[in-house]
Order: sequence, then structure tokens, then C-alpha cells
Amino acid sequence: MRLNELNDHERRLWDAYPQGRPVEAPDDPAAPDPVIRSDVIAALLLGANAEHTPGDRPALRLTGARITGLLDLRFTEITAPVVLTDCRFDEAPLLQGARTRELAMGGCTLPGLLADTAQIDARLVLTRCRLTGPLALTRTQINGDLDLRDTKIAFPDGEAISAVHAQVAGDALCTNLAVEGTFRLSGAAIDGEFDLEGASLRAPGRHALDAYHVRVAEDFTCHPGFSAEGRLILSGATVAAAIGFCGARLSNPGDVALEAVDVTVARNFDLGVGLTVDGAVKLDGTHVGTELSLRDAELTHPGGTALSLRAIRTRETDLRTRRPIDGVVDARNAHLGTLHDAPDTWPADLRLTDTTYDTLASPLSATERVRWIRRSPGGYLPQPYEQLAAAYRRLGHDDEARTVLLAKQRHRRAGLPAHTRLWGHIQDAAVGYGYRPLRAGLWLLALLACGALYFALHAPAPLEPGKAPPFNAVFYTLDLLVPIITFGQEPAFAPRGPGQWLSYTLIAAGWILATTVTAGVSRAVSRQ
Repeated sequence: MRLNELNDHERRLWDAYPQGRPVEAPDDPAAPDPVIRSDVIAALLLGANAEHTPGDRPALRLTGARITGLLDLRFTEITAPVVLTDCRFDEAPLLQGARTRELAMGGCTLPGLLADTAQIDARLVLTRCRLTGPLALTRTQINGDLDLRDTKIAFPDGEAISAVHAQVAGDALCTNLAVEGTFRLSGAAIDGEFDLEGASLRAPGRHALDAYHVRVAEDFTCHPGFSAEGRLILSGATVAAAIGFCGARLSNPGDVALEAVDVTVARNFDLGVGLTVDGAVKLDGTHVGTELSLRDAELTHPGGTALSLRAIRTRETDLRTRRPIDGVVDARNAHLGTLHDAPDTWPADLRLTDTTYDTLASPLSATERVRWIRRSPGGYLPQPYEQLAAAYRRLGHDDEARTVLLAKQRHRRAGLPAHTRLWGHIQDAAVGYGYRPLRAGLWLLALLACGALYFALHAPAPLEPGKAPPFNAVFYTLDLLVPIITFGQEPAFAPRGPGQWLSYTLIAAGWILATTVTAGVSRAVSRQ
């Protein structure tokens, strides 16, 4: 590069570079932006102007310029910081495989930036920038922060940001980032926080965010103001702190809006406090260290599974949504820890097969909880009833536990053959399948009173006059009712007419009561 080939603006930049002095455009807004050729910038960064004295700190600091031509720095080593403010690039800079100390752009306009496999010793800053092409950071290593705050990137037909297997030693700061196209960083590692507060990701019908198997050492934050059109993928991610979507808006109608399968999060997974989702939320197999919360969230996916919690593991779960979830809630094989819920927000279709929980924060009555279990479609399944009864027992509510197990037997009975259902109805009426044992005593007292009253008014004739003991209506009735045990009354007297039919009825009732008590009590004891 010859000095006599430089224009005035390029010469100012050339002279300022060795001491790192900033070069700014004239203050006159009517004046055109200074034009700087890419070749001049590349020549400076690659050592063309080595005229600096000891103590100088070379740096390229440029404001308000138009940079023409292709800035090609592929596979080079840049030893000076590069700070560009309010500059416009005619072509996308190429930094693939380059190594640089720091690259900071603020308020710049670019057709894209291609920096795959680059190594940046400090920060990569693209704040308040406008990119009309892709930002390519695949396998890029950044030893400081990745700062994309307030930047807009538009590449709607492809991957607007590609940071596959990128490594960021600091924070990924994406506050108010606006992306049209896919934001892909699958396999990336972020040693600090991943902050998407206020960001907007738009890729309707496609993947808005692909963070498959990403690793975040601190919080993954998508709190108030975050919005996404398209699918968000966090499957396989590991987050050493918390994940938050409070107040976010996710939209992917008719499909999955948030796919977070097999995620491991050390603390909270917060999907509440104003989250609105039009589409499905899929959290199958996720492990949450503290609490999974959907408190005050609103989920809509009519005709499909709106919330899938299959096989998740968490210490606490809050399902008190703003209104009932519109769609299926599938919690099969999940362990929910302490479960918070409310009857006015129970979903119409709730799948609880093999679901477990340690305790219910709002136990409610057994009758209400049975209605909760029965929201699951399909046939009879014993486990939800047994799990609920166990939860009541842990709270010391044994009566409620028995009510649940009685409801379980009644539900089971509905699917049995007619003759078995009849026997079930008899057991239910007699002793409540063993969970209402006092009912047998009431039946016995009622039958005893009826029989004793009748036989007191219509004493049966003795079989052998003169040898029979004195007649006692109460003990005679007991002899008829109680199998095996005898008081010597029944074999000594022979009722006739209506009394004979009454005696047959009392004998049959006694055997039925004895059989149902034995079957019911043994069933109840075996379930304790």
C-alpha cells in the first residue's frame, strides 16, 4: 500500500493507527460519510504501518465511515484491537480462521459477518448493529463476552446466527436482540450467563432458536419482553443455574413452541409469571434441581398435548396456571415432588399414569382429588389412586386415603363382567369394599332388630316340646345371622310361613355379610 494512493480520510486513519487515536467523521451531517477502502484497513491490521515508538498501543478506532470493498482477514493474526462505530460495510467482512485481540462494533451496518473458527482473545461486540446477512460464528472461540445487545439481524430464509459448537468464556449478552431467521448454537458452551431478555426471534414454521445440547454455566434468561415465532429447541441442554421465561411470548401454532427434552437445570425452570404460549410445551425427561413453575402461565394448543411432562424429575412443581390449559397435560411417569395446583385451573384432559409426587401442597378433599384423577381418559388404572392414597397417608389423613381406595374399586368395577359387578355392588353396599367396616355392623344391627322384632311377635314352635330351651328372639336371630357360632336356639325351633322365609333371608344375609367382610377387610389390609 503506497501512501500517495490514500485519500485524506485513509491518511488520517493511517497516521492515527500506531498510537490508537480515534478517527471520526466530520460533524457536518450534510457531508457524505468518509470512504475507507477495506484494503487500507487490512493493510494496517496486518502490519503495513509499523512506524510506532516504544509505548505506543496500536489500535484501529474508526467512527462514521463507509467501508468499501471486501475486508478479507481470513486466517490472519491481528494484534491490535478493532473498534468500529457507526460504520457501513458494502460487503460482509471475512474473518474465518483469524485470530484477533478484540473486535467491537457499535451501530454499524453490515451485509453479514463471517467469522467461523475465529479466535478472539477478548470480547466480540456487535451492539446496535444492523446485519442484512448471516452472522457466522461456528466453532468460534471467544475468550470474553459475546455482546449482541440491541442488534438486528435479518436473514429470514436461513440461519441468521450460526454459532454451532462456539465457545464463549464470558456472558452471551443478547438483550433486545432482534433476529429474523434461525438462531442456531447447538453444542455451544457459554461459561457465563445467556441473557435473551427483551429479544425477538422470528422464524415462523421453522426453528427460531436451536440450542440443542448447549451448555450454560450460569442463568439462561428469557424473561420479560422475550418473544419467539417458531420452535425453540433446548433439548439436551445443561444449565448450571436457572432457566427463566417469565413474561415471554412463544408462538408456533399447531406445533411445538418449546422443546426442552432431557434438559438438566440445577435450580429453577420458570415458565410462569405471565408466560404466554400458543403451541405445545414439551419437557419430557427433564431434570429440575429445585422447582418447575408454570404459575400464572397461559398455554394454548387445542386438540393436542399442550404440556408434556413425561418422565420429568423435580423437587417441586407449580401448575397453578392463569387459566386451565387448553389441551392435554401429559404427566405420565413424572416425579413432581411437592405439587402445587388449584381446582379452578385443572386441565380438562390430565394424564397421570405412573405419576408420582411426594406431597400435595393443597390436599383438598378426597372427593375433589378423585375428580382430578378421573380427568384422565381411558380405562381403569390403579396407580393414580394408590399414589393419591399414599399422599394422604403421609399427611395423616387416613380417612381420605380410604375414600380414594374405595373410589378406585368402584372405577375398577365398571369394567368387569355383569356377574362380577353384581358381587362388587354387594361388597360396596355391605362394607365399602372393606374401607367402610362399620357399615357391616350397621347392617348386622338392622337385620338383628328386624328379626328379633318379628320373632318376638311370632315365636316359632319348638321342634321337641318339653326339651327345647326357653325361646329368646334376639339370640334366635343371632343364630340365624352369624355363621358357624350357635347359641342353641336355631336348631330347637322351626318357624313356619313368613317366619320360615325370613329365617332363610337372615341366614343368606349372614353368609353374605361374613364373606364380604372377609374379602373386603383382607383387601384393605393388603393395601395398607
